[in-house]
Amino acid sequence: MNIELLTTVLKIVISTALFFVWVVRYGNIIKEFEQYKLPTWLRDLVGIFKISFGIMLLIGVFDERFKFIGAGGLSLLMIAALLTHLKVKNQIYKALPAATLLSFSAIILLSYYM
Repeated sequence: MNIELLTTVLKIVISTALFFVWVVRYGNIIKEFEQYKLPTWLRDLVGIFKISFGIMLLIGVFDERFKFIGAGGLSLLMIAALLTHLKVKNQIYKALPAATLLSFSAIILLSYYM
């Protein structure tokens, strides 16, 4: 599999996952942010950024500049998510989605330089 095909698949997977979690299963996000005692404004801001970066990844299939912004932004958000999971002392399995999205975003980001 060449790198273009791999990154296109990853962009679609990430964007679909973000849409599913932040739109379809938004109730779980509300509970999670309440459990971690994080403010609602932060939850909403994170959601706006994640959905925006996911859309940028999809646009990035056609325009490389958006791929870089989307993957870079998601990488930063996933690092923050991992640090939050460490801070609240979650079990490791709860941090796996953030680690996976960080890995996928990093692959996309690195492909920008190839």
